Amino acid sequence: MTTALPARLAAFHADGADRYGVVTDEGIIDLSQEFGERFKGLKEVIEQGAIDELMRAAEGRRPDYQPDAVTFLIPVANPEKLICVGVNFPSRNEEYKDGQAAPDKPSLFIRFPRSFVGHNVNLVRPPESEQLDYEGEVTIVIGKGGRRIAREKAYEHIAALTLCNEGTIRDWVRHAKFNVTQGKNFDATGSIGPWLVPFRDAAQLDDIELTTRVNGEVRQNDRTSRMMFDFRYIVNYVSTFTTLVPGDVIVCGTPTGAGARFDPPVWLKPGDVIEVEADGIGTLINGVEDEHHGTD
Repeated sequence: MTTALPARLAAFHADGADRYGVVTDEGIIDLSQEFGERFKGLKEVIEQGAIDELMRAAEGRRPDYQPDAVTFLIPVANPEKLICVGVNFPSRNEEYKDGQAAPDKPSLFIRFPRSFVGHNVNLVRPPESEQLDYEGEVTIVIGKGGRRIAREKAYEHIAALTLCNEGTIRDWVRHAKFNVTQGKNFDATGSIGPWLVPFRDAAQLDDIELTTRVNGEVRQNDRTSRMMFDFRYIVNYVSTFTTLVPGDVIVCGTPTGAGARFDPPVWLKPGDVIEVEADGIGTLINGVEDEHHGTD
């Protein structure tokens, strides 16, 4: 995996306030005070095409925070749309053992921002189920909106890349015949981050390695070149039925190896540590804890 990363944008909480800034190998440069009147958060930075402006503003500046002194937030706090692609690797389709050929159209579902936490924040296992599972995925953030975006123009509409642990409550995705919404949207069961890497060229997406580890053990490993529906197709397909707007987040599918596919299944439990890593993007790390809840 690649260890050196370019400067990247992060949203975080520190000193009693939600902030954003540029992350370098030396630390985090807080730009939220300087740009706060123009941009409430990174969504507004993306909407106004100001990623490069923030990158330039951080040049030559000393960091204000070290990563271990802040609480990372999901990079885009309030996207208009947060769309996930299901079953997007050949081996993932084979896991279902239902005899069906690979689909010719992607499975899609919606998640709510509240179902995600940031980097280095614990996922929360709810009291309703022990079947909390992991899914490591490459995630794109739309920078230029559009409807019916042509495949050959799709990359012009991507502003940044990030990662997702698309945590799932497995038995709750089986509650109904035609949807998975319930099991995909328990509060704080997934994560997005750790930051946004500005998207510059196709080499950042077309054939990169994606790996998920649980407690140091590799559980998922594949390359984006093997996706059944590539990133260009996903942008084209989704924009056919809905207008994509800046800040929209699309989670693009997970390889084989989720806990549900072990025999017997292996669910996440408090104390586990999940790492989702991809070439050129970084490593998203989360622990697990049980939900602290009272009675009504």
